[in-house]
Amino acid sequence: MIKENRKKRVTFQLHAPEASEVHLPGTFNNWDPTARPLKQQKDGKWKTTVTLEPGVYEYRFIVDGQWQNDPLCQERQGNDFGSENCILKV
Repeated sequence: MIKENRKKRVTFQLHAPEASEVHLPGTFNNWDPTARPLKQQKDGKWKTTVTLEPGVYEYRFIVDGQWQNDPLCQERQGNDFGSENCILKV
C-alpha cells in the first residue's frame, strides 16, 4: 500500500516595501520569531513557503520587530496578548 503524502506547500506573502526584515512565527514553528525569515521580492512583497500537514494553524508576521497580522487573512482569533492571530486551514 502506498502512503499518500498529505503535506501541502503554503506560500505566505506580505507587501511591506519599507521593511528591512520580516519573519513568520506561528504554531507550526512554536512561535519562534526568527525561525522563518521571508525573502524580499523586487515588487516590495516578502515571501516564504512552508510545507505543512493538514490542520489548523495560527500565525502572525513580525516586521522590523513589530508583530502584525496578515492583511490578506480574513479569519482571526484572539490571543493572550490582547491582539489577534491569523488562522490558516490546510
